[in-house]
Amino acid sequence: MTIIHEPRPPFPPFTRETATQKVRMAEDAWNNRDPERVALAYTADSRWRNRAEFPVGREQIIEFLTRKWQTELEYRLIKELWAFEGNRIAVRFAYEWHNRQNEWFRSYGNENWEFDENGLMRRRYASINDLPIQASERKFHWPQGRRPDDHPGLSELGL
Repeated sequence: MTIIHEPRPPFPPFTRETATQKVRMAEDAWNNRDPERVALAYTADSRWRNRAEFPVGREQIIEFLTRKWQTELEYRLIKELWAFEGNRIAVRFAYEWHNRQNEWFRSYGNENWEFDENGLMRRRYASINDLPIQASERKFHWPQGRRPDDHPGLSELGL
């Protein structure tokens, strides 16, 4: 992969509008499930905590996301802004997926993000819990890819 250091607007310090935009951009990228594309939103030396894994740098992020989306099938994600200040954003999220045995889950979590001056995320700390659900309990039914603008968010869904 070619290391690209392109700026990723919007840039900090964030306003409510730009923080909300940054959250939706991240949601859209993750819903497309392209590890290399997603990794470009992070600094080359970005540090993560995701459950019990601690990827550092874009190559490890790509490896992590590749494994993730090979096991979390039909992944659909909704993120919502929780708080922001300066170059930091806190989000809450939920995503639905199933494993190879067709067992469905809704994963809930919170993320804390820190950005550099170019709008690239240099820190991502995620805490996530998985809830087994029945297929009939699913709430995220849009076609794979970007969540439609008219689809309810987490608050509207009561999540």
